[in-house]
Amino acid sequence: MELIKQNTQAQLIKSLIIIFVGSIILAISAKVKIPFYPVPMTMQTFIVLFIGMSFGYKIALATVTLYLVEGILGLPVFSNSPERGVGLVYFTGPTMGYLIGFLSACVLASLIKVDDNYLIIFLKLIISVTTIYLLGILWLGTLIGWDKPIIELGVIPFLFAEITKILLLTALSKKILKLRKFI
Repeated sequence: MELIKQNTQAQLIKSLIIIFVGSIILAISAKVKIPFYPVPMTMQTFIVLFIGMSFGYKIALATVTLYLVEGILGLPVFSNSPERGVGLVYFTGPTMGYLIGFLSACVLASLIKVDDNYLIIFLKLIISVTTIYLLGILWLGTLIGWDKPIIELGVIPFLFAEITKILLLTALSKKILKLRKFI
């Protein structure tokens, strides 16, 4: 009984460390801007999908939720913060839908299995990242008005970068999925 209790405590501590470190890596990924056409690329969506694939939906949801709470509380973890504001004001700005979409994307990415073939993995990643953009444009349209070119502003500039990240994740997927064994 004591051994089971110690094992459970060790597992909890390991999970909490992964969640905390994951939120830091997610914050760093928001700050790193890679020159890309037509807009600079961050690695946020890559990390969100990576965390879902690697650690499963529970740790992924906890990690992304911690990241969002850190940002809402005013830590400059979001892309373009503190330059464009911090805290709840930044969170409820134009990117809120995308940020909330991180939650659904990490859960959907966690559904990828080791025995899925690469085409299935690619398609599951496309679906995962699509939820980010669907929620993003829904919020963006609500915020700035549906008479604006929402798709041209909130999706098209990012498509090539997203496909590139998804192709990279697909290629690395079998190795990434092996990380689940350690959780």
